[in-house]
Amino acid sequence: MYRAVPNKTPLVLIPGMMCDGRLYGPQIAAFSGVRAVQIAPIAAHDTVEALAADILAGAPPRFALAGLSMGGIVAMEVLRQAPERVDRIALLDTNPRAELDAVKQRRAPQMQAVRDGDLACVMREEMIPNYTHVGADRPDLDRLALDMAMGLGAEVFLRQSRALMSRPAQLDTLAAYVGPALVLVGESDRLCPLDRHTQMAELLHNATLEVIAKAGHLTTLEQPDATNAALARWLED
Repeated sequence: MYRAVPNKTPLVLIPGMMCDGRLYGPQIAAFSGVRAVQIAPIAAHDTVEALAADILAGAPPRFALAGLSMGGIVAMEVLRQAPERVDRIALLDTNPRAELDAVKQRRAPQMQAVRDGDLACVMREEMIPNYTHVGADRPDLDRLALDMAMGLGAEVFLRQSRALMSRPAQLDTLAAYVGPALVLVGESDRLCPLDRHTQMAELLHNATLEVIAKAGHLTTLEQPDATNAALARWLED
């Protein structure tokens, strides 16, 4: 649940795949003292449509919305379903396009390995190495990413994988939105590269594009000060 704060729009944060609210630890610390901050889990369903509907059922009547990676994908579906409730949107290290067939094919062996009990191996060997800035040594973030994933478990991995595989493109959704928007990406994001974010910023009518130096896919944790500064500007726009 959320608590009302006078004159401050509540902020809803959607974590990425196999992440929990700790993905936004620095943002909760920075913003929760002046506005209601709600973490919206995306673990219970295997379509982005159902995940977005769940978030809307528990969200404030009108809110600022931010999502990173899969969280951004679900945020765009929230925007598609209820644009009148989204006061502003921030899309971090994400992708507005439907999943490519080649990516779907790569998911199949990952999902089978997870069914066979190898979630930790899949995370350590295939997922986590792509999370941080190229050349960075961040064992603290590697440990946190693994801990979040193991806490969520194999069934969540499988549901989220299916949701990503069947997700719709959201290009028309973005082109129709006129509220303030932030599009933010780490300069070396290997999972959701810069061109996806340039496209989103061009589609949105009122967007600012921010490229975060010395960050990969986990901008909220890798460069929290720069990310928080961009989010603060967006929230007060």
